[in-house]
Amino acid sequence: MSMSAPSLNSIPGLAAALVMAALCGAGCGGDDGDGGGVDGGTNNPQNPSGLGPKPIALGSSTDLTASGSYVLLAKTGITNVTGSLITGGHVAVSPGAAASITGFTMVPAVPDAGTVSATSIAVASPGLIYASNFAVPTPTNLTTAVLAMEAAYTDAASRTNPTKLDLMDGILQAQTLAPGLYTWGTGVTVPSNLTFAGAASDVWILQIASTLDVSANMRVVLSGSAQAKNIYWQVAGQVTIHAGAHFEGIILAKTGVTLQNMASMKSRVYAQSMIALDNNQITAP
Repeated sequence: MSMSAPSLNSIPGLAAALVMAALCGAGCGGDDGDGGGVDGGTNNPQNPSGLGPKPIALGSSTDLTASGSYVLLAKTGITNVTGSLITGGHVAVSPGAAASITGFTMVPAVPDAGTVSATSIAVASPGLIYASNFAVPTPTNLTTAVLAMEAAYTDAASRTNPTKLDLMDGILQAQTLAPGLYTWGTGVTVPSNLTFAGAASDVWILQIASTLDVSANMRVVLSGSAQAKNIYWQVAGQVTIHAGAHFEGIILAKTGVTLQNMASMKSRVYAQSMIALDNNQITAP
């Protein structure tokens, strides 16, 4: 005696279960453990304390092995024209040596076997200057801090699924940015004031595939309770802050950063090549 296969309708709930299984197979991603609630293949963990993406980890401002301890951290050198003042943290170069830090009138001017750090009239106390050829434990501390700086850059660059892609084709004329992840496949120019509007715990990450150029006398403005420490500029090319401009946010630069005459910043600057200053006021956020 032949038996026919049961139809879906003859078994209660089977049809619905199969449909749900098919839908989940197409799009029901599980928890990836990062708190972002995103599907597999997407790296965009969300800020647990406010709007926007999860912050980039920089470490403690009191830990000399953390990038967060430094206002300026570069790999090849830092140059300064007399008149600059860095406030709120340390200045360091690694693997560059002390000779690659110029214009700071360091004390001691030439490190000896006991030099762990140096002071400068351009670095407000308790901030100090460090270089890779200073005495132990400075070389090891700086190697770890630079690795952390590079990891922070990689984290910022690896975020996906942006809030906005190629906003204004990279020419941010009179823009106000809400918290979020912004991505440009080109360079970005700031030809007029640029505003970040949000709450104290909101976060912005700006991914820039080429250069960042802030025009002379223009300002990055914070609105509401937005904080500079929560704005991350990940820049693959050269960063130039032109004369008289004011900038806010953390710079994670793959290459170099140049501040022209009298430009000011509420920022930390992490450059994988050189930082060039020219009579600038830089304060850690």
